Amino acid sequence: MAQIRLNRQELWNKIYGCWLGKNIGGTLGTPFEGRTDINNVSFYSQPTHGEPLPNDDLDLQLVWLQAVRENGPKGINSTLLGEYWLNYISPYWNEYGICKANMRAGLLPPLSGEYRNHWKHSNGAWIRSEIWACLAPGCPDIAIAHAYEDASVDHGGGEGTYAALFTAAVESAAFVVHDRDELIRIGLSKIPPDCRVARAIKTAVEAYAAGKSWQEARNLVVEDSADLGWFQAPANVAFVVIGWLYGEGDFGRSICTAVNCGDDTDCTGATLGAILGIILGKDGIPEEWIEPIGNRILTVAIDRGSIRVPNTLDELTDQVMQQVPVVLGSYGAPVEITEGASDLSGLEQTALSADTIARQIWSKSPFAVTHDFVHTLVTLDYGREPDISEGEPFLLKVTLQNKMPDCRHVELVWHLPECWDVSPSPMNHVVLWNYGANTAIVEVQVTPQQLYGGTYRGFLEVRAQGRPTVGIIPLVFFA
Repeated sequence: MAQIRLNRQELWNKIYGCWLGKNIGGTLGTPFEGRTDINNVSFYSQPTHGEPLPNDDLDLQLVWLQAVRENGPKGINSTLLGEYWLNYISPYWNEYGICKANMRAGLLPPLSGEYRNHWKHSNGAWIRSEIWACLAPGCPDIAIAHAYEDASVDHGGGEGTYAALFTAAVESAAFVVHDRDELIRIGLSKIPPDCRVARAIKTAVEAYAAGKSWQEARNLVVEDSADLGWFQAPANVAFVVIGWLYGEGDFGRSICTAVNCGDDTDCTGATLGAILGIILGKDGIPEEWIEPIGNRILTVAIDRGSIRVPNTLDELTDQVMQQVPVVLGSYGAPVEITEGASDLSGLEQTALSADTIARQIWSKSPFAVTHDFVHTLVTLDYGREPDISEGEPFLLKVTLQNKMPDCRHVELVWHLPECWDVSPSPMNHVVLWNYGANTAIVEVQVTPQQLYGGTYRGFLEVRAQGRPTVGIIPLVFFA
């Protein structure tokens, strides 16, 4: 039985407000993107001609919505989103380009976002987290589970992924909680307390509590993140928080303060605009910010010749609203969309900040790829970047979990290039006794005896006795 009831029209208004705030903040901040100095922005700085500026922050989310519509919420995982990256997203900027190059070389997510990616701590993922929040209003754990699958494609296990967990949780919870400080606490509960994103946010919060100016708070964050460099997630998420704190509930003042902190200004303005848009709803955003940009969606990062995406915020909101009951129903969420009045009396705020799901996400290896073979869930963990040297053993760990109620006999057969050794054996037999409760771990060492440079491929064959489904896990190594 639903613990939370959300009125359909009120929810539509909040989801529309999210996208409207995203367009407003992105349009405000885009002209100042990349500046290292403090800005002095109080309104749009260039003519808008009744349209927003295009922004990849929103673009990628249109592709993710299409993925949900085509595959259902339970079909969303990093491997699938990786394929959508390669099909529909054209830029090769920073981590976008690295993840796509890694996937084209054969690496599946999250390895695609981890391998030799010096941008894995950057901003590409948390700036596109609103779609997961809007599809799971009031359900931050559902939102962060999808945000992880999304972020890991181009950020692996980096700070960029933790930042996406924070913003997705805040945005999802904002549909049912409007208290700023409580929302920040909920967001922090979904990321490791010792990660750099958490440290930067806490620096901002402590500066505000100590009565420092927003400029002083900003400088403390910059100093704290100096070793990471510019355009990185910890500082920029903290700039969002600074705008939120020092804006004191005023929409325009808040997004301008975030943008005035500098750095990735289109992202900070857009994300804070989206958060405030959820809280305030479309009707709560001042008209002076709406009229100059209208409700169109202009894109810059999508191959629109191969995918049809919404052209207006109304169309986008309608498409999201169609999927919300599907997502909530798929996960048995305690939220119901109703024609009656919203009812939050059953809301348990402590549940919103529970960290059980979050800790499961933190424990995932950025070098591990999981495959669902219907009867068995198999995770292959490289343990490190898949770079090899001649004559040096490379340890691989395979974890198997039975997905069915009967006993499972599984054979692992390793197919590797010639002159490669597999120890203890090129074939392993595993018994999984019962559903879910029993997992098995197999460790093998592969040792290349002759290397000539380049890329080396193989595969792990997963066979279950008496079952027709045979799993194939690709293996990729670089000399």
